[in-house]
Amino acid sequence: MQHVLIDACGWVACIDANLNTERELEALLGPCVWVLLESVEKELERLEANRKKSKPLLLDLLRAKSVTNRRFNSKHADDDLFRCALDNQWATLTVDTALKRRLYEANLRIVEVRQNSHLYLVDSL
Repeated sequence: MQHVLIDACGWVACIDANLNTERELEALLGPCVWVLLESVEKELERLEANRKKSKPLLLDLLRAKSVTNRRFNSKHADDDLFRCALDNQWATLTVDTALKRRLYEANLRIVEVRQNSHLYLVDSL
């Protein structure tokens, strides 16, 4: 079963695009396990605190659907995501250009939101 790391900006992009993230990921990758790193969860909590109440980030849903990985917990979520993806050969859901470049250069799978309407498996940058 494929594991997918959830990056904060990738999750926000899915929420803002009103995507059914679970359906989209399974259509793209098949059955998968979502992985939420502690540093990403903290970043999402900060974003949620500054977000309009009418556009919640559905963090309870994300937590319920994800397994939490506390092994990678530095102060830099992107570094944690990269190390975890590299160590485990897991895909990463992100729209962060710098992180996508690092993942792509390491030949790791990247899932991103395209045209605010669907998820896409990145083949090139």
